[in-house]
Amino acid sequence: MNTPARTEARHRVVIIGSGFGGLFAAKALRRADVDVLVVDRTSHHLFQPLLYQVATGILSEGEIAPSTRMVLRKQSNASVILGDVTDIDLTARRITSTHQGRTTTTEYDSLIVSAGARQSYFGNDHFAEHAPGMKTIDDALELRGRILGAFERAELSTDPEERARLLTFVVVGAGPTGVEMAGQIAELAHRTLVGAYRNIDTRDARIVLLDAASAVLPPFGDRLGSTAAERLEKIGVEVRLGAAVTDVDADGVTIKDGRGETVRIESACKVWSAGVEASPLARQLAEQSDAELDRAGRIAVREDLTVPGHPEVFVIGDMMARDRLPGVAQVAIQGGRYAARQISAGARGGDSSPDRVPFRYRDKGSMATISRFNAVVKVGGIELAGLLAWILWLAVHVVYVVGFRSRLSTLMSWTWTFLGSWRGQMTVTDQQVVARNVMGTLVLLDRGEDDDDTVVARAS
Repeated sequence: MNTPARTEARHRVVIIGSGFGGLFAAKALRRADVDVLVVDRTSHHLFQPLLYQVATGILSEGEIAPSTRMVLRKQSNASVILGDVTDIDLTARRITSTHQGRTTTTEYDSLIVSAGARQSYFGNDHFAEHAPGMKTIDDALELRGRILGAFERAELSTDPEERARLLTFVVVGAGPTGVEMAGQIAELAHRTLVGAYRNIDTRDARIVLLDAASAVLPPFGDRLGSTAAERLEKIGVEVRLGAAVTDVDADGVTIKDGRGETVRIESACKVWSAGVEASPLARQLAEQSDAELDRAGRIAVREDLTVPGHPEVFVIGDMMARDRLPGVAQVAIQGGRYAARQISAGARGGDSSPDRVPFRYRDKGSMATISRFNAVVKVGGIELAGLLAWILWLAVHVVYVVGFRSRLSTLMSWTWTFLGSWRGQMTVTDQQVVARNVMGTLVLLDRGEDDDDTVVARAS
């Protein structure tokens, strides 16, 4: 077991997670008289709102996932270690993390927990084998392999029914991620890949967007939701609302529509973007305090974003439940900066819990892109759709991409994609598609929870 050395004279701030909340909190502490340690299971900061562009060949993973160490390399009071945090001990003020068999314990004076959320299948976790989510770089690369691989297999097929199944893409969830993903698969099939194959016409692809709700983009309101649905249908996306998914397998999706009828959609490639649930660390924190969990597993925090009874422990981003705040990047960013200010003030005053001004979220609006030159934006009472909304979407996302070089390369990739039809990130491998399930099988084997027959089935 490894325990990082610490400077006793300095207040130690441990940050779990290097997403928007964690990274912006760390950067906000750059001038504070504290030592900052960022602990995360990955070595990169992920710009999650653009994952779908990695999955559809517009951007490379490096453009949206810079190295956390490189981002913080000039911040002398900050360091980074790799590790999947498995335990938080509020009484002892320490966390335990593991990485490739090595266990590390880390003590803290202040703790910021920003471990984010994972994909939720609403109790049907077996859906994940055939319908990956969109939460990690691995997810995006796997989906890129599945999407482009479906076209390759269709090119080889001589069976009309099989070809139709291979050219049917189903996206589950009509929130921003689902809308953006469906729109880009449509553009990929109906624009980018046209003429690239000899035995199939990629414009024959069928893209289906499913949701059990009665509207597209519910948080955006009826008008923008209807506009988004209309524009999706205009570019060839079939929008089916009031459709609850009851089963997902290798060959398709089974749904129950608004009339209660069971409908089968044959599809080789499925994408799941229907829901999220908080990191399991939220439950650990709740069990050690008087905090409650909501239906998504998020922990209810006090008005200063701390856990009840523990003013030194802040929970921010997708893990926290407070005032019905949405799980968006701005909530995490503002929460991270707020926590950093409180910790910095406490360190200066020698008190980890001075009187604190309650956290107030400034809503900077919501936006989603539908297709090239089309987006919807809602800022307060202002609602925009079309080209102007798309330009605003571009500007905001460029601003929040971390690093000048990443911003520049992202702009260049967008120029090639949106003004032409070229996508520079179309490389896929079979390993990208199968690696997740094979690795999952190996984990089960390591725990003694599987047998040879199951391994063969999953690996195939």
